[in-house]
Amino acid sequence: MKICGIGRARQIARRVTNLFVRRAIILLYHRVAELPSDPQLLCVTPRNFADQLQVLRKLGRIVHVKTLKQALEHGSRGELIIVVSFDDGYADNLYNAKPLLERYDVPASVFVTSGYLGSEREFWYDDLERVLLHNGRLPDTLRLKVGECCYEWDISSAAAHTASRNSSAWNIAQMDDPTVRHSIYRSLFHILHPLSDRQRQKVLEDLATWAGMDTKHRPTHRTLSPEELVRLAQGGMIEIGSHTVSHPVLSTLALSKQREEIAASKTCLEEILGYRIASFAYPFGGRSHYTDQTVRTVREAGFDWACSNFAGSVYQDTDPLQLPRFIVRDWDGDQFARTLKGWVHG
Repeated sequence: MKICGIGRARQIARRVTNLFVRRAIILLYHRVAELPSDPQLLCVTPRNFADQLQVLRKLGRIVHVKTLKQALEHGSRGELIIVVSFDDGYADNLYNAKPLLERYDVPASVFVTSGYLGSEREFWYDDLERVLLHNGRLPDTLRLKVGECCYEWDISSAAAHTASRNSSAWNIAQMDDPTVRHSIYRSLFHILHPLSDRQRQKVLEDLATWAGMDTKHRPTHRTLSPEELVRLAQGGMIEIGSHTVSHPVLSTLALSKQREEIAASKTCLEEILGYRIASFAYPFGGRSHYTDQTVRTVREAGFDWACSNFAGSVYQDTDPLQLPRFIVRDWDGDQFARTLKGWVHG
């Protein structure tokens, strides 16, 4: 009973504090799309996204990442500042997200993986899904060499039928795998996650060859082209930020390679858009996905702000190069409002 009382007192203290301090929450999206399956939980449907934007407009003042410092310094006491952000640079950010952002007058910051602009490839986790979870008959045995390691899976029990009918509602956060294909997807996701882009692409090419598929992207999963990036930025509603060249786990790379990923992406985006890029987001963004050296490299590259991917509010004394974010899922307006309430008052 005493523990509950202490917890309640702390909660009340936080709420009182929030009435007198300026703070912000940054929301992390990836896609606004409706797809048959979404194993990485990246998509919010257009209908739910519209409902979420309506909720946000009533909750606080919405700004870009690049204007967050000014908003925190000069906003009203107790005011909640909100940032809507997107990672990766899918084409649906232009065709599905931007029209809704404009309709509800909500600015957003989009962090773009520059090496995928106009690419014929899908992001590696999408490509993995394309081969394993959306295909018909596959060979009975899968053998892959990844670096010095060799892997083998027997999928004869699952090879004779399509996997899509079993995977539409499945995602990688679930504990159980409905078929062998889902188990292989999960295993390969963890195997490929720390690899360099070149290593991943080699494995995915071998996987596509084994499955008898090409490596061209699906229209539903393609990334922005340079021309579409310009259109996305037009009008000032969308701030463009950097998300590296190839979306690696930066902490697994040598410092020289980190510098290249961070600086080259900034340069590429600035050449396309013709102005300075001030904001950055760490790929994957967990505390283990970048290091103190990475943060220094981001600062040296000329970024003012950098977004991570762990939950928390932003205050005036928060490290501007390690801004926490809350991940948004495909929630309807009511569930989104309840979740926001927990984030805001938690």
